[in-house]
Amino acid sequence: MKSAQDAAFHGENHNHRACMREALAAAEALCVERGLRLTPLRRRVLELVWQSHKPQGAYDLLEKLDSAEGPGAKAPPTIYRTLEWLQEQGFVHRIESLNAFIGCPAPDPASGEGHSSQFFICADCGVAAEVHDNGVASAIAEQARRLGFAVEGQTVEIRGRCPGCRDEAAK
Repeated sequence: MKSAQDAAFHGENHNHRACMREALAAAEALCVERGLRLTPLRRRVLELVWQSHKPQGAYDLLEKLDSAEGPGAKAPPTIYRTLEWLQEQGFVHRIESLNAFIGCPAPDPASGEGHSSQFFICADCGVAAEVHDNGVASAIAEQARRLGFAVEGQTVEIRGRCPGCRDEAAK
């Protein structure tokens, strides 16, 4: 059985190819279900985001695109529009503090709306682990209610060291 730590930080037994394949298949299925089109460019950008569990900036993704993606694919507005669409569908999250994007392993099948997430981001290697703690989300919602604050999005980012980097630093 996988520990929470291995599951979140993709331990040594992590099959990233299968992980990436599952994420793309889920996105394709949700697009069909929602009557949306996962264009070749949208699919390619999603593949690029999923190449790593490290958040990636728009310009990093732009550099990885090639001219075969179609005219205008290498223009900054195009990559930002594509990432915005992927984010609206819940296929990627934006890590605000890094101005970067990471694939969502569990997009909401009921809608394209995002869900509350907490991200543990390793300051050393850059890997990010997404978790969904309803207690944290509820505490934020309760505080917002008390303050009369209308929450439009909820992403909590926590910086520190992942288990691998902590182990490496201890050596």
